[in-house]
Amino acid sequence: MHYHYAPTFSIITVTYNAVETLEATIQSVISQTYHHVEYLIIDGASTDGTLAIIESYKDRITKVISEPDKGLYDAMNKGLALATGDYVCFLNAGDRLHEDDTLEKMVHSMHLLEVLPDVLYGETEIVNKAGHFVRMRRLSAPEKLTWKSFRNGMLVCHQAFFAKRALAEPYDLKYRFSSDFDWCVKIMKKSKVLHNTHLTLIDYLEEGMTTRNHKASLKERFWIMSKHYGFFSTVLYHLWFVLRALIKK
Repeated sequence: MHYHYAPTFSIITVTYNAVETLEATIQSVISQTYHHVEYLIIDGASTDGTLAIIESYKDRITKVISEPDKGLYDAMNKGLALATGDYVCFLNAGDRLHEDDTLEKMVHSMHLLEVLPDVLYGETEIVNKAGHFVRMRRLSAPEKLTWKSFRNGMLVCHQAFFAKRALAEPYDLKYRFSSDFDWCVKIMKKSKVLHNTHLTLIDYLEEGMTTRNHKASLKERFWIMSKHYGFFSTVLYHLWFVLRALIKK
């Protein structure tokens, strides 16, 4: 296959005591048929055997750091600072690239474009621990994504949002649970070309961190939305979310 472009991808996995879920993630990255990939693992000084798994794959991993951090987004910022690829993607332990040729298909989906897009995005499948399909993610990616799309919630899963590294700012550490929402909106505000790959990109492990901190995360998201979209408009949108939920019941 001749590609018009051959962009490099920096895939970053942040781990902490992820001995049960990490291996599937590593395997989904190193088995990619597309080879312009660097893989970074940022570990928060795990004590459970996670490091032994990383060690067994170390010749396939570009860079590993293992040290204490100030939480998830601090670790993600370390990964961002080390990344050198055209695009960055954050894949949590337990999450996987959907197929072995997912990156190849993504690159192929760009072959008619005049320029490299600022953002590549696609769909997300929810899977169980065994990696089996449970359902598609409840919110699906819009045909055309803009920074205003996230008024309706996070329509693209953070893992299925590949951003040009040059546009990516560090995550804002004042948000503990929803900084990824803020990060995506900031990138989209600077983006001219957002490319829908029309592919399922990610298999997302059912039990994410946010379910445990759901309330705190929603509260943060409200303030992030107010900052980007205005307070009044955000209040109206939230009233609509509540109404919509009631109608659906």
